[in-house]
Amino acid sequence: MFFGCVFLLSDYFVKMKNEVFNDMKIAMMGFTTSSSSGPVVQEENTPVINEEPEYYEEEIDYSVYLGVLEIPRIGLKRGFYSVDSNYNNIAYNVTLVSGSDMPDVPNGNLILMAHSGDSYISYFAYLYMLEIGDDCYITYNGLVYHYRIVNIYNVEKNGIVNIDRNYDQTTLTMITCTKNSDSLQTVYIAEFVG
Repeated sequence: MFFGCVFLLSDYFVKMKNEVFNDMKIAMMGFTTSSSSGPVVQEENTPVINEEPEYYEEEIDYSVYLGVLEIPRIGLKRGFYSVDSNYNNIAYNVTLVSGSDMPDVPNGNLILMAHSGDSYISYFAYLYMLEIGDDCYITYNGLVYHYRIVNIYNVEKNGIVNIDRNYDQTTLTMITCTKNSDSLQTVYIAEFVG
């Protein structure tokens, strides 16, 4: 009898947890489940993957974030937090790597990481579509910093990433897992253009 009650209660709590997490995912992504404007979340957690992502203009309260990364070609616009914030965690957001320089530091390097794949936290899911010459923007302290991608390369996924950049340039480095690989990460180097 006792184990039957525990089993029924555990099933109930698992269902409740899944509903709460699904609501959290929808809230975090700004998606709706109705036919209102914007993307629609499919039922039963079926990932929605489009080869050509649509660009959604979203209002971002810049005061909440340390900065905002925007890459128009892939429709990415996502804020990031300071290194000491609890929200600066790859499990939740685009993550600012400790030791990064902000865009206003001459010859500095701003390093951001995020997941790729098809999860709701895969903010770098479409980075694989980027090419040399594509534009990236960082909004920081009320100013917009324009970068252009100059190098894309893969490294072994072993916890250490060697960043191959020009130290005479102010750069933005983005790191994520390589599409269709369990053993590689891809590094995107962008240089400041104005």
